[in-house]
Amino acid sequence: MWFEFFGVITGIIYVLLEVKQNRLLWPLGIVTSAAYVFIFFTGKFYADMGLQVYYVMISIYGWYYWSRGGVKAEKGELPVVRITRQQFILLSLTFTASWMAILFLLDKYTDSTVPLGDSFTTALAIVATWMLTRKIIEQWFLWIIANVVSVGLYIYKGLYPTVFLYAVYAGMAVYGYLEWKRSMNNQMEDEQRG
Repeated sequence: MWFEFFGVITGIIYVLLEVKQNRLLWPLGIVTSAAYVFIFFTGKFYADMGLQVYYVMISIYGWYYWSRGGVKAEKGELPVVRITRQQFILLSLTFTASWMAILFLLDKYTDSTVPLGDSFTTALAIVATWMLTRKIIEQWFLWIIANVVSVGLYIYKGLYPTVFLYAVYAGMAVYGYLEWKRSMNNQMEDEQRG
């Protein structure tokens, strides 16, 4: 139980750093994800457990990408951007394929009691986390959906500290969107002046 509380605390700090666009969110994400590998394994949330392994790997990539300011930038801060049409199509296909593949695996090869919901939130999180590495503002909408659905799943499974965490995540995702939107507007004003 204490391990779950540890994950909750580091998870909340992680999202606060995400909202503030602080690249230290990435190393903290590694720590939080490592804790949740164990928590989700014991709770039989196998897709979520696998997602935590993905989070560890994508956190390394995100830390590198944010530290460099993106691929084209020589130095500086990675700007908040909107999703492009091509990204939307590719990410929609990635989400659908991931959801179906994870659902199939959970349904056929595990004793998961919530394969549909577990696979849905996992596929959303895979796409949203990649979008976070690129600072695509629409990632917050995916997090809102994934977190609200997760709250219901974790209530069903009796993981109450994690229910609290995901309810906080959902609220913070709304706040995060508003903060990133403000940041994006400030960037556009700076570009118009410069």
